[in-house]
Amino acid sequence: MDVIAALIELKPNSDNEVHDWKAFIENHKEQALESLRAEGVCVESWFSLALEGKDYLLCYMRADSIKQSQHVMADSSNPVDTRHRQFKENAWVWGGQVKTELLVDLATETDEQKSRR
Repeated sequence: MDVIAALIELKPNSDNEVHDWKAFIENHKEQALESLRAEGVCVESWFSLALEGKDYLLCYMRADSIKQSQHVMADSSNPVDTRHRQFKENAWVWGGQVKTELLVDLATETDEQKSRR
């Protein structure tokens, strides 16, 4: 299981773009979940924050394979993936990602895993 966190710098004045992207995902939740299943993603969480006058997103993902999930998303015709690619183009500062290092990763069994026993 792969785990990543990424801090992504946003272009100035991207508030509306972030809001529209968030609303799109919320309004297309089933398609978003379908996309995550196809990508082998167990958890994908997004947080917004501001540091020193700049806006950022923090993405946390847990997937069978992060590389594989990225390849699947890049080739996907799912409307949520299409919107996400558009959002990245419109709002992200390219090269504005801060590298992270996983220090500790703890997980308990999920109810689904317990029921498989």
